[in-house]
Amino acid sequence: MHSFFALIKYKVSLAVSFTAISGYIIYTSGIDFQLVYLAMGVFILAGGASAFNEFQEWKYDIKMRRTMYRPIPAGKISPLNSAIIAAICVVAGSTILFYYFGLITFMLGLFNIVWYNLLYTYLKRITPFAVVPGALTGAVPAFMGWTAGGGFVFESGIVFIGFFLFIWQIPHFWLLMLKYGKEYEAAGFPTINQSTSPANLNRIIYAWVVATSVASIMIPFFIVNISFPFFIIIFLMNLFFVTIFTKLSFGRSELNLKHLFISINVYMFVFMLLLAVYHLVGWN
Repeated sequence: MHSFFALIKYKVSLAVSFTAISGYIIYTSGIDFQLVYLAMGVFILAGGASAFNEFQEWKYDIKMRRTMYRPIPAGKISPLNSAIIAAICVVAGSTILFYYFGLITFMLGLFNIVWYNLLYTYLKRITPFAVVPGALTGAVPAFMGWTAGGGFVFESGIVFIGFFLFIWQIPHFWLLMLKYGKEYEAAGFPTINQSTSPANLNRIIYAWVVATSVASIMIPFFIVNISFPFFIIIFLMNLFFVTIFTKLSFGRSELNLKHLFISINVYMFVFMLLLAVYHLVGWN
């Protein structure tokens, strides 16, 4: 069972489900039993995408210390069985989304599978900048939640949220390159580390972090019902996190990289949680 959950990258799949749930709550300003079906559908679909990704990349994973103990390279699950599990999860997750939430949410999920597994997974073997189009996969789950709640896919509120999540993905991934770049290169992946020095990459990441923070502060321009007290809360939260990022960005110890990676993930979680809670209870 442990190997199964490792194959579907359950932590990542839970994070994807959280993003979709947040999108649903932000649009509907409520919680109902539909959230259970949404969480199930998105989690299973994301797990299928992850399992398929591991099937696609196990020959690369076996060359990296970070990934060599994943189920397929470790010999705990065969490539064939992983592909079968991936197919079952994709079909099951898609079916749940289509049955309970309709065509648009289903198509968004299908789009994300195609974009992640058939475009990004192969593109990152060619260019270190695959993360830029690949970042779109981190934004789509919020759209899935929004449309599952009845929202229009191009409304300004969800477009802003998607833009924020898109920008956030880029420093999130490049922090991994600072820590594991040599392993990726040894496995045959091109990395941004080959194009610039670690110090420059550190500065680039910091600039993207600040850009992510600025994007979140711009919420009143995109979500028109945001109150001034809530804007102040968001502003103070960003001030706090940017201060942390600034302190951790000076120096390149493994400890700093670990803490910076944790901080940027916590930042996204807190921001989305605040938006969801605000739309549930309001802070006027």
